[in-house]
Amino acid sequence: ASAWRYRRGQMRPLQRAFVRSARRYPFRLAMADSQSPKVSFGSALAKAIFLARRLKTVWAGQEKVGLLLPPSVPGALVNFAAMLLGKVPVNLNYTLSEQSLASCIRQCEIKTVVTSKVFLEKVKLTVPCELVYLEERAARPAAGEKLAAFFMAWMLPMRWLERALGSAKKVGLDDLATVIFSSGSTGEPKGVMLSHYNIGSNIEQMEQVFSLDGRDRFLGILPFFHSFGFTGTLCLPAVLGVGAVYHANPLDAKTIGQLVCDYKVTFLLATPTFLQLYMRGCAPEQFGSVRVVAVSAEKLSERLASAFEEQFGIRPFEAYGCTECAPAVAVNTPDFRSAGFRQVGVKRGRIGHPLPGIGVRIVDAQTREPVPLGQPGLMLVRGPNVMQGYLGLPEKTAEVLRDGWYVTGDIAALDEDGFLQITDRLSRFSKIGGEMV
Repeated sequence: ASAWRYRRGQMRPLQRAFVRSARRYPFRLAMADSQSPKVSFGSALAKAIFLARRLKTVWAGQEKVGLLLPPSVPGALVNFAAMLLGKVPVNLNYTLSEQSLASCIRQCEIKTVVTSKVFLEKVKLTVPCELVYLEERAARPAAGEKLAAFFMAWMLPMRWLERALGSAKKVGLDDLATVIFSSGSTGEPKGVMLSHYNIGSNIEQMEQVFSLDGRDRFLGILPFFHSFGFTGTLCLPAVLGVGAVYHANPLDAKTIGQLVCDYKVTFLLATPTFLQLYMRGCAPEQFGSVRVVAVSAEKLSERLASAFEEQFGIRPFEAYGCTECAPAVAVNTPDFRSAGFRQVGVKRGRIGHPLPGIGVRIVDAQTREPVPLGQPGLMLVRGPNVMQGYLGLPEKTAEVLRDGWYVTGDIAALDEDGFLQITDRLSRFSKIGGEMV
């Protein structure tokens, strides 16, 4: 964790990393969904610049901007348009009650929310602030606007591009990248403040573990208001130059199976509940291109893992994360094998090894003294991906951030091979089926 600071000089804020990937791989698939034609990286950059110019006046004077959009090509492009303007995109949770949604908007001082008429009719939410419909703002682009976006995408150095867009400020690694809200199970939702450094570090940590390249494509079924969705399927593909295939409904197994097959998806981030649906609704050959299935948000049972492996020929890996850690903390990986050598990457019933750059300490819940190897205790996490704190809640932040360590609230044990196992939960709340209970 201490050594990670030496990487800072090589890192860029998320929007700059996206521009760099788009200019390096202009013809590579960037994103697609079931409703939109596929978009290359070069086209994605030009479209994001076009949207930034259209939304600039709407977002004038606002630091944090509200987005109410499902995981989709338009949803991804609006997020990057906001970042290019130096804004902090806040993806609002459309599964919350209207009271909790209003609390999120109030805490972030959001004045306008960008959404879609069609989507808003589906979720049937009343949003207590001015609504801006994306269909109307993006309609009828003039030839001059297209040419200007193309020119800015390819001809302007990054500093000039930000200046030409009228970026609110020069964004650095320690500036806020987004606010992800908790589900509000213990009162009002808490806003987790994640910086460009937090999210960028977590992306690099996952890239190190899985060795991603241009042939990889992520299935984006997790919403952007979820930390795994924002980091894993929105920012990670854009920063690393890999593809993302989005679908708004993670329960629609029939469409998802076809998308995985059509776009040769290789990486699936999901929950065990979703895997059960895909086992019932997807044919084995549709998942033939998938090389990694990583699940989190709830316990992966041995029975489900074995059944999924028997049907699709690939075993799901269990991972662990939390919003406060941007979110990935630990993950199982494929074993490495060569002549005379084997490195174990996965153990059943474990959440894997901590990612590179992350320190994990198992301590007594009362005394905070380290416990012996193999003995359960309270899990503390330290690393570059740990949040800046809770929005407007310094007391709550101080409760969970102590001397640089994040107190997870989970009881875990560390074995002799460095694998972690969650054994209990200190908090009164736990995640079941991806929901706080």
